[in-house]
Amino acid sequence: MRETPTWRIPIGIIGLLIGLTVYGVVIARYAPDIIGGWPTWVQTIIYLVLGLIWLLPLKRFLIWMETGRWSPPESTD
Repeated sequence: MRETPTWRIPIGIIGLLIGLTVYGVVIARYAPDIIGGWPTWVQTIIYLVLGLIWLLPLKRFLIWMETGRWSPPESTD
């Protein structure tokens, strides 16, 4: 556990908010033009995937915010 505050957490939160905003704007701007004529069930699957895909890099990003490294710490079992 940390004893002192770190700059990575507020910067990480701001970066996450900016990144998600940019991602959301890009999806909202371009996805309807591309998949708008597709069947509704296909659009639903695409939007579900696009709504969850941003979670893929989140684990490493949160690890960096807490530890300053991009990979999980080595286990010392």
